[in-house]
Amino acid sequence: MSEPTGIGTIVVGVDGSDASVEALRQAQRLAAPLSANIVALACWDVPPVYDGYVAMGINDFDVRAGEILQETVAKAFGGETPANVETRLVQGHPRRTLIEESRTADLLVLGRRGHGGFGGLLLGSVSSALVAHAHCPVLVVHTPEKR
Repeated sequence: MSEPTGIGTIVVGVDGSDASVEALRQAQRLAAPLSANIVALACWDVPPVYDGYVAMGINDFDVRAGEILQETVAKAFGGETPANVETRLVQGHPRRTLIEESRTADLLVLGRRGHGGFGGLLLGSVSSALVAHAHCPVLVVHTPEKR
């Protein structure tokens, strides 16, 4: 008695934080019983003062973002990435890129990294923007408390 769930693709915003590791884990917990695919998506962009970075010998922003993406997936799943997980590295600002990705996703999962002044009750700027403007449902995941 298996009925279609309507959830085929879950996009997860990945930035290397503990929150994005947990977002990947939660997305997989949802995806597995639904037979859904996960797109672990990381964004990178050239800083506005790019020439200053080059002068200091700092460049290859895309390479570092790709490394962070792979490291985060490895932290979330250990040595073996599940077959339903695809990684994607995209140039662009996370807010705009993830809003655009939400047009074709069935669910967007993000880690909460808010640095609000009221005991961490506020969402970060990216997660707030996506909750308000995404074209699909959004799940914001908290990092588990360390004991």
